[in-house]
Amino acid sequence: MLPDTLDAFIGFATNNRPYLLLPVCAAFIATLVGLHKLGGRGWAIIYVAMIPFLNWSFGVVPNMQFVGPWALEIPKAFGFGDIASYFSLVSAGEDPHPGGLQLHPLTLITGLVFVIRDFVQREMKQMVLVAMAVALLWSMYYAWIVIVIASGLAFFVSEFFDWLLFTFSKMKLSKRILWSSAVATPIDTSIFLYGADLAKQLKYGLEAGNTFTLANWIVFMTGKMVGAVVVSHLVRRREDAGKINPYDDIPAQSAAL
Repeated sequence: MLPDTLDAFIGFATNNRPYLLLPVCAAFIATLVGLHKLGGRGWAIIYVAMIPFLNWSFGVVPNMQFVGPWALEIPKAFGFGDIASYFSLVSAGEDPHPGGLQLHPLTLITGLVFVIRDFVQREMKQMVLVAMAVALLWSMYYAWIVIVIASGLAFFVSEFFDWLLFTFSKMKLSKRILWSSAVATPIDTSIFLYGADLAKQLKYGLEAGNTFTLANWIVFMTGKMVGAVVVSHLVRRREDAGKINPYDDIPAQSAAL
């Protein structure tokens, strides 16, 4: 059992390219050392790991469909043909209708990326942009290139506005987390859903609008903002208890609110 577990771990770490194990391990170590030298610690490591994982997941983890036939969409191209192309919660045949409201299981975690980015900036200051670039480089190894491009563009645009608010705002950390997420999330959601929609058109020949719909946009927005609200509330409680300084990365003259 142990050899099978080890093989599975190596396959996951190398994206099913075990012959690249040594270069991948070397790149892992270089990433950790580089982040540490730039001031990154625990939050930076989580941030750099989450982005490629989430980009990978949108090409592998199936969507959950909530409106229309209740089904989990698992394309054969993902390699799950041995168990079934689709798992259906009701009898929906071999090809459940692709329409309806679909939600990716990791939507909430996707929303937490923006919140974690705020903590990373407290660790790394402006070097947070380097951490984002490193995460996208790792995404190019693990995820579909179309999704990586969409993710990179989405993060670049949304993180720019997020960075502006987080850097120049005079608000407490808990408020900055909430408002920066509110500014960045609509932009990121729109660009990323469009990219995921385009990726499925190119790879599976699906029609436009398979993912980028108003319903999906609302669900993605809601999931991401729920994550931001929860973390903001937890941080606010720590601020009120005096456990963290909400202004420790803002010039003294700016700590007004």
